[in-house]
Amino acid sequence: MVDSKTKIWFITGISGGLGNALANAAMQEGHFVIGTFRHDQQVADFNGVNTGKGFAVKLDITNRSQIEDVVRRVVDQFGRVDVLVNNAGFGFAGAIEEASENEIRAVFEANFFGTLALTRAFLPLFRKQRHGYIMQISSQSGFKAVAGFGVYNASKFALEGASEALAAEIAPLGIKLTIIEPGPFRTNFAGSSFARAASQLDDYDATAGAFRSRMEQIDGRQEGDPVKAAGAILQLITLESPPLRLPLGKIAVSTIQSKLDSVQTDLNNWRTVAEGAVY
Repeated sequence: MVDSKTKIWFITGISGGLGNALANAAMQEGHFVIGTFRHDQQVADFNGVNTGKGFAVKLDITNRSQIEDVVRRVVDQFGRVDVLVNNAGFGFAGAIEEASENEIRAVFEANFFGTLALTRAFLPLFRKQRHGYIMQISSQSGFKAVAGFGVYNASKFALEGASEALAAEIAPLGIKLTIIEPGPFRTNFAGSSFARAASQLDDYDATAGAFRSRMEQIDGRQEGDPVKAAGAILQLITLESPPLRLPLGKIAVSTIQSKLDSVQTDLNNWRTVAEGAVY
């Protein structure tokens, strides 16, 4: 059993990137990490070197029965979880018209439906404990959309909408929630974790095509440091009143500010028309 004074983290997708950095940082700080992988060998490798510090389980976030089984096993074995980090998911590039229905559904199954299912599976435990902290790894792209990234944008917009409502629902129960919005970080997100629409239309070369090219060019050269991001996330658990949203990276701050400015401009320019549409 884990000492009652040690926080237990459940982090999805710790094979690389931000999830891996956060898992390592949490263990280094003395927390106990339950992390998920998609392959048996990854689970075995992790458990072989992290005895007493962490425990790995196999989980496909899109598999509902697997989610229920894993949460049940974790609760039976450890009795509690203090922090849930929904990190697993993947990026997808393609114009809205280029993306097939199957491709769109696959993105939503991982980034929204799977994440929401795991969150919901942990809520009974958090309600019983009367404490818990849910961290939803979204993106700057969950706040501002760009051409060529619309399907991914939509999946993260959906996650942010549900999470914003959930935060208000669980606050009176002693449960906290923060939406993490990273900008471009030097992970495998733009590499092996990045899918592209199978169909490409010439008419979108200047928009969606340009976005695909830009993602390829920045892979491995992004501004964000996953280790520093992990440090910032770890600080959240020390706060009595953590933020609903935490952007990470200079580009994320700039991107989110530009969206706020755009919305404010439209609101100012069309306020009279908007306010006039009433009885």
